[in-house]
Amino acid sequence: MILLGDSTTTCLSSSVYDMVCKLGFEVRENCDINTIVTQNGEVCWQTITECVSYTESDQNLDYGKSVRLLGPICEAVHLHLLSLTKVQFEIRYALWLRWMNIPELFPEIFDDLKSLQSTAISLSLMKLSSCLERALGDVFLLIGKECPFLLRDLLASEELAQVFGQSVMNVLKVFVGSPCGLNLRNILWHGFASPQEIPPKYCSMMLLMTAGLGQLLKTYLQQTKFTLVHRSFITLRKSEDLIMFPDVTYEILSVLEEVMRKSTFILKIMLPYWEVAIIKFRSHRFTDCAILVLTQLETGLRNVFATVNKCPKRLLTAESTALYTTFDEMLAKELNDGKINQLPLFLGEPAMEFLWDLLNHQEGPRVRDHLSHGEINFSDFPKETTNQLLAFSLVLLLRFIDEDLVSVFKEKAAIKVLISFAEGYTSCFHPVPQLKKQVLNCEKSISIWPMLPLPEEQIQVIRRLEDNSETNSCNSLIMKIMYELYYHVPKNQCVFKNLDNLPTEKWSQLLSDLCSIRIPTLYCSRIVLEVLVVLRKISTQCHQVSDQVITSSERRYKQWMEKSLRSRQRQNYLCMLTSIKLLSPVLYLILLLIALELVNIHVIHGKNTSEYQQYLKFLKSILQYTENLVTYTSQEKNKWNETLSLTHAALLKVWTFSEKKLMLMHLAKKSTVK
Repeated sequence: MILLGDSTTTCLSSSVYDMVCKLGFEVRENCDINTIVTQNGEVCWQTITECVSYTESDQNLDYGKSVRLLGPICEAVHLHLLSLTKVQFEIRYALWLRWMNIPELFPEIFDDLKSLQSTAISLSLMKLSSCLERALGDVFLLIGKECPFLLRDLLASEELAQVFGQSVMNVLKVFVGSPCGLNLRNILWHGFASPQEIPPKYCSMMLLMTAGLGQLLKTYLQQTKFTLVHRSFITLRKSEDLIMFPDVTYEILSVLEEVMRKSTFILKIMLPYWEVAIIKFRSHRFTDCAILVLTQLETGLRNVFATVNKCPKRLLTAESTALYTTFDEMLAKELNDGKINQLPLFLGEPAMEFLWDLLNHQEGPRVRDHLSHGEINFSDFPKETTNQLLAFSLVLLLRFIDEDLVSVFKEKAAIKVLISFAEGYTSCFHPVPQLKKQVLNCEKSISIWPMLPLPEEQIQVIRRLEDNSETNSCNSLIMKIMYELYYHVPKNQCVFKNLDNLPTEKWSQLLSDLCSIRIPTLYCSRIVLEVLVVLRKISTQCHQVSDQVITSSERRYKQWMEKSLRSRQRQNYLCMLTSIKLLSPVLYLILLLIALELVNIHVIHGKNTSEYQQYLKFLKSILQYTENLVTYTSQEKNKWNETLSLTHAALLKVWTFSEKKLMLMHLAKKSTVK
């Protein structure tokens, strides 16, 4: 496939290119560094803020003129930092950088500036901007209540202007807070700027301003007696859910190094980022590697997006008046004009599911969001996640090289494995697989019940208590509902030959088989997601009931054996043991109902609005039952007798609704019969 960006020399639109690469070099004058920063490292903010220009008509920021005037100051700051030794840098600035709560970052940035390697400087600027956003959010919370999600909104807040002064915030807006300015954070994090397009002096200036903000903050804290509290970092789970690829070996890295020089997925101007990413991985710098790969995946996918959707202009940085083409738009089902996005069709469902899992789903790692907003401690980024990124990238890059070369690489056993895993990927973090996981975990919890200890001398008493009309009525309803539900279990999932004696050991197999059925998850409709929310709440409540039963049973048994229960407590314990004999099949029944409705979830589109509302009302009645059950079986309430009448009423509702044939499994059966 021929991609639009094969001969691209820049991904910056002409106005953005001029802003970043030219305007700051137009004013040629030497600035005295002593007017910008003192010998003690104190930043003279007035010298900097005086370079910010405003439009005459409405006193809005004049970004172009501001960048021109700030250019010489940035140059002076850059030369100043390059003239310092590392020890001198730390003596002058380390104290003022402590407010950022990531001290190890700044010596690294200083080293990168000294190296004059453009890729390293771009990476440093990305890390600095994300950490700055996080720290500014902490400062915002000294006064404000809810921190804005976007850096742009954060810099425009009255709260930060109150701490640092409006003129200082305006300087930051010029560098990182507006698409009208340099917008360094966004053009780097969204993969628009190549390494050579970011002037190193802007990284130096951002570093000095960060120290200067620390000085202003110290004054503010002394005046107000406030204490700056840093929010905890988010720890990415070393989730087994997302580990579909095996570890990246040296063999795979070698193949990746060869492929990335031949694949048209990678723009030639961006190749240095990929090369450094491999170096970082080899040296166990997994965060750095992940940042570089993520931004370049976005660049490459934007190229494919622009090609398959025939919109070449979207390859370039959008202007302040238009949307950037970012992951959010590229992974969407439709374009802004309502047309179908061709990228998902081109990439295929497995690749799209992986990208959604990695980047978008709320319960997934949301790697790019967390990294770019400074929410992850760079030293804690899991190697496993970087592994997945690199392996996925290799599979993707292979789709954009000559067929003859692909066949050669596919002969390698390690590559065959990667491709096989990629082609078979299904979502882990969509609500559908999350519900499956909940159902199986709940079943695992309930399966412990038969092993709970019982006072042997009371077994006959418990059996007598079980034999009452309401319990028998419940058991009768359970069997009727069970027969009805089991009729809708797909034939290849049937594990019971006879339902008269329910072998609880086979519940695990049945639910596991049902949960193994593949259900499409990409671009689920609103009504499907609404139903999933209710089903997940029901499952959560069932699991809580099970956990409470286990805890209460173990505690009461111990007290019984120690003879520390009072008479009323002993009676209550016996009621509990009687009740859980009934609750066990009821909870299994609910899990089976959830699993069957999940298998048929997309049939919901066959219901009209009235039927859908009726169905949702039914599910919410089951949810209400499970919520009440959680309350009644809690240690505080201990209302075990009441669970019987509660359960009987709930089973009647299920049976009544089932008889009306209004569940999704019934609708699916009708469609099959037709």
